[in-house]
Amino acid sequence: MKSRKDFELIEEPQFATIGTMIDVSQGNAVIDVPNVKAIINLMAVMGLNMLMLYAEDSYDVKGEPYFGYMRGRYSQDDIREIDAYAASLGIEAIPCMQTLAHLTDVLQWDAYGDIREDRDTLLVGHEKTYAFIERMLIEAAAPFKTRRIHIGMDEAWLLGQGNYLKLHGQRKKFDIMSEHLNRVLAITGRLGLKPMIWSDMYFRAVSPTGDYYDESAEFKPEDLRTVPTNVQFVYWDYYNEDPAFYDKMIKRHKQFGSDPIFAGGIWGWQGYGTSYGKTFVTTNAALEACKQNGIREVFATIWGDATTESNIYSHILGWQLFAEHAYARRLDEGKLQRRFKFCTGCDYNDFWDINGLNAIPGVDKNSPGNASRWLMWQDILLGLFDKNIEGLPLERHYSELARKLEAGAARNGRFNFLFSYMAKVSAVLALKSEMGLKLRKAYLGGDREALKILSARELPELGNRLRSLWNYHRALWMSIHQPAGWEILDLRYGALLARIDTAQKRVNDYLEGRICALRELEEERLPFDGRPGVDDLICNSYDRIVSASRMAYSYKF
Repeated sequence: MKSRKDFELIEEPQFATIGTMIDVSQGNAVIDVPNVKAIINLMAVMGLNMLMLYAEDSYDVKGEPYFGYMRGRYSQDDIREIDAYAASLGIEAIPCMQTLAHLTDVLQWDAYGDIREDRDTLLVGHEKTYAFIERMLIEAAAPFKTRRIHIGMDEAWLLGQGNYLKLHGQRKKFDIMSEHLNRVLAITGRLGLKPMIWSDMYFRAVSPTGDYYDESAEFKPEDLRTVPTNVQFVYWDYYNEDPAFYDKMIKRHKQFGSDPIFAGGIWGWQGYGTSYGKTFVTTNAALEACKQNGIREVFATIWGDATTESNIYSHILGWQLFAEHAYARRLDEGKLQRRFKFCTGCDYNDFWDINGLNAIPGVDKNSPGNASRWLMWQDILLGLFDKNIEGLPLERHYSELARKLEAGAARNGRFNFLFSYMAKVSAVLALKSEMGLKLRKAYLGGDREALKILSARELPELGNRLRSLWNYHRALWMSIHQPAGWEILDLRYGALLARIDTAQKRVNDYLEGRICALRELEEERLPFDGRPGVDDLICNSYDRIVSASRMAYSYKF
């Protein structure tokens, strides 16, 4: 038996708070309590000490039956169980909600018509609005031991421009924002809560273009005097790659007179995989600047935009990255790899392979692109992105990636399922990515033999692979999430299967003389949004991916 050697390891914490925020609302993917506990276990092993579950309407509010209706939500008992478990492992669970915008799923109901500014935003300056906000705050905070609370207030794009404008006329956004924040802070003060908010609305208000990151925008002394100091501002930035930019933004935040919190991003909200290239380059730059500026609290966000196709556990290398930054003045990548293996049992390089789902040929490896989303959901016969991908070896790329990910499914222990899942995604995209181009080329070239092969062999095989992915994805969802939310992915997979069936029928009808033309394939292909290539192509909206028709769009109310 080998004897153990004595050793001494000293690490200096760089931050007082190092945690994560997980979106359980926007992508309608409410993680069940056992899996939240499993995430907490991972966090504790890595050395993370704060958890937020971002909930727009994913929690119960007494007297508000339409709040979170049919969307999945946590009960008070669920949250108490999560909070107690986190506390037992030294992790502070903090409620994270919204008190201004990002409430589309609540405000869709006419029960809230009288407190609606627009389809996304509460009507500020209205007494019924603040009574509603107080009920939300009471219920959001009640199950938690902490008195800290994140009250949101980001991205109110049309603040003061909807029903507020009709009632009060034109006013400066900065003034409207400050007045609303002060009203909400009066409530949090009465309730004994210590709030934080996303900071972007203040920065947008002084920018001529409404840009959060507008370097030319400056706060006037009279503006700064109206900014409350009894709230912490969260500087969120998932985009920039230069430490100097973060340095400047942190200094601008400090003008508010309170210690800012920094929120970075683990890029898993743009399709099936986590974009580790963009995650690493932005995180390394941001946390370097945070350390230089004495920022004491940082956390990693995981958003669920446009339905959550990515699996929550595909983000674990991102958590490890944040954790390693938290215990080292300078990141040591070799140490990161070893620590990741120790904490998770997983292979660092296998997780980097996940990057290939979005980093396709023609795209930089550090791009935040979302090719896996638009290649999956675009229509085969009316491919809106086909012009952008002409000449790219996507079939080869995804075939090779499927083989790599399948190999990863044999050496990542309890997370092998992740690689099986993403291998199935890659296998579908290997066939589907160029299918529209193949069909159109064969049709316009008069190659009836190629059309026969596509109809008789490749389209049925694509359907088989898609059904295999659908079944696997459904089983994964049900093992991790509450069931509400899956209906949207059922609709998308079902629609895709129906369109494969229609494509096969249309080609067969043409080959057998029942129709004389395939007009869908005769339509000239144009670059999506007029931008050629795929180097900066991002489209997160399913309705715009699947069709050029307004019938696919969500109607405004």
